[in-house]
Amino acid sequence: MSVDNPSFVYGRRGRQRLSGSRLLLDGNTLSIEDLLEIAAYKIGATLPPLVLDLTPEAWRRVTRARKVVDNVLRDKKTVYGINTGFGNFATTVIDDKRHRTTAVQSDHVARRWRRRANVARAHTVADGVAHQYARQRSQWHSSGNTPPHDRRVQRQSGTAHSRARLCRSIWRFGTIGTFGMWPASLIGVGKMWDRETCSWIPAKDVLAKNNLEPIRLGAKEGLAMINGTQFITSIAAEAIGRIETLVRVADIVAAFTLEALQGTYRAFDPKIHAARPHSGQQLVARRVRALLHSADQPSGIAQGHKDCSRVQDSYTLRCIPQVHGVVIDTLKFVRGIIETEMNSATDNPAIFVEDDDDDDEDGQVRGEIISGGNFHGEYPAKALDYLAIAVHELSNISERRIERLLNPTLSALPAFLTPDGGLNSGFMIAHCTAAALVSENKTLCHPASVDSISTSAAKEDHVSMGAWAARKALKVVRNVENVIGIELLCAVQAMEFLRPLRTTAPLERVYDAVRAVVKPWDADRFMSPDIEAACGLVKSGELVELVRDVWAQADR
Repeated sequence: MSVDNPSFVYGRRGRQRLSGSRLLLDGNTLSIEDLLEIAAYKIGATLPPLVLDLTPEAWRRVTRARKVVDNVLRDKKTVYGINTGFGNFATTVIDDKRHRTTAVQSDHVARRWRRRANVARAHTVADGVAHQYARQRSQWHSSGNTPPHDRRVQRQSGTAHSRARLCRSIWRFGTIGTFGMWPASLIGVGKMWDRETCSWIPAKDVLAKNNLEPIRLGAKEGLAMINGTQFITSIAAEAIGRIETLVRVADIVAAFTLEALQGTYRAFDPKIHAARPHSGQQLVARRVRALLHSADQPSGIAQGHKDCSRVQDSYTLRCIPQVHGVVIDTLKFVRGIIETEMNSATDNPAIFVEDDDDDDEDGQVRGEIISGGNFHGEYPAKALDYLAIAVHELSNISERRIERLLNPTLSALPAFLTPDGGLNSGFMIAHCTAAALVSENKTLCHPASVDSISTSAAKEDHVSMGAWAARKALKVVRNVENVIGIELLCAVQAMEFLRPLRTTAPLERVYDAVRAVVKPWDADRFMSPDIEAACGLVKSGELVELVRDVWAQADR
């Protein structure tokens, strides 16, 4: 997979075919890395527009699915979602002249723009078995406007991005309100991002600047564009991508703290973890052990306390593999659910198209339209609640390690890591910030998906609360990133009091990276820039790159 600018944080493991700045979607193989790489074409960036397109086979399936819809209209059949209202209006038939724009305009509620949602929505058009009828493709096919292929590519090419605000959605799939803003902009309503002025302006103006006309919706198209779990899944992809980096950085920072507190590496002996062979636990143990004292990379700090009287370390040091490891195993489980969801048909009703050989003698495409429940967001909602609980634990144990670094009775270091306590408070308030974020996470970790409330005159009588599960999972990730960043600052500051002793070579590289952006804490100063700089290192993945050579064997 190749793009014009390959330097992105989240990795390059995607399975989609990328050529230059062109991404082909087939409905089966979109990965989280692909989605995040697309999202790396940031708004206002100087990168060339990224063109999204379907594979020829996907276009063929999409076109045939549209013909099934046209057959329903031709035969004047009444089919839900094709020529009826939705929700409690499912039995209300809408004539051909009135159904073109209503569905989108009535669902144009929301609260925060999110580009990844656009990308995921674009992908769903290419569903592998044509269960999901083509959103953009069928719109232009049925309206007889400019060739649909070219128009669709333009809309997803980075020239025009819709704004959808995050809302407190309770819908069964958690997106119908939020996603309404995206198709609304395609019909010229709402706002879109203007790359020239780097601002939100009326959608109709952005479309005009890009030589695009507002689309005219036909049968099923409005409902199809706002239906599904893509909003939940898009936010989930971002959360997973950030956690992939975060879990690795948390291991590095924990190893640094262990060194600063003069802990032992014995708890990371592979024999201990082979006796309880959870894969995540074993991986963390190998990673942390690879950063600590050994014959190949000696640590002056470890050698300096090898004959001390301490029998064992506290849980927050000794149990790093057990606590961090389950986050990795949870992440693996959730990734499987979200990537399945990304490559699924979550529209309703679903369209099943028969093979070409089964077409009628007059060339009419045969197919079946079935109303089901693939739009329900329970799968991603439950997975995201689980993910939030798991990743929160990285901050829970990190905050306790911060306490140990700052508390002189536990660390034998100066109180709050300041050389002149009393006049200076050192990292006292930074710890308060970390503690507050951890406490906030405890509230955010209450599962959203245990809730449900009936809506639409009891037609939608069980809902997943998936939109809130996704939004709060991402909030938890952000808080954890900040807590780990604060621990990193504290651990590096603690190292100042152990000099001239030096730690291992990989951890010294980490020390140098931090000191390149944050100077030692000699006296109190405005700390917010330091915390932001440390959090930047956590989120960027730069620290992972610094130890990748010693982790090469551990990650096998």
